[in-house]
Amino acid sequence: MKWLDRLERKFDRFSIGNLMQYVCLTMAAVWIFSILQPYVPLRSLISLSPYRIRQGQIWRLITFIFEPPGYGLLTPFLILFYYWIGRSLEYYWGTTRFNLYYLFGILGAVLGAFLTGATGTSEYLNLSLLLAWVALFPDMQVLLLGLIPFKLKWLGWIEGVYLALNFLAGSWPSRVALLLSVANFLLFFGPTLWNRLRRSWPRRY
Repeated sequence: MKWLDRLERKFDRFSIGNLMQYVCLTMAAVWIFSILQPYVPLRSLISLSPYRIRQGQIWRLITFIFEPPGYGLLTPFLILFYYWIGRSLEYYWGTTRFNLYYLFGILGAVLGAFLTGATGTSEYLNLSLLLAWVALFPDMQVLLLGLIPFKLKWLGWIEGVYLALNFLAGSWPSRVALLLSVANFLLFFGPTLWNRLRRSWPRRY
């Protein structure tokens, strides 16, 4: 994609190496702090709240990406999982292109929150990383729970169904927020997926 190549050259000097390392370490710190200080509402202080941002709490435009995924004992495994995905994408794409993908995801989440007025989260931003990983490496096999061989393309189908159900069951504001939160995936992979879909259609002679 020529537009992406131009952006990559333009923003190369601003890119941050090992971005997911910093993001995931901060997620882990927030998770640990929430356990040690359960009465301090740290998550609510860093969430993407358009109302609070209008009141001057502009740090929320960035800090929402540090909200830990999930709750309970699964959280550290999810943090490690997203770190692994992010590092794989950065290794495959290069630092600048991965930074752009993540930045577009942030901008989409922020725009979705302001258009709908609802408090945004990093859930769909994290899922957009997973979708990109699956789209690039569909035949890669991982061990589910460390035991069961599992191809990434099936994980992609599961996530696709999850997003589709959320879209169908949600209100229009939540649908807008969902679409904008995965806009980075649609920008990067939409043309390729569309071409694959067109080639798969039966031809009429």
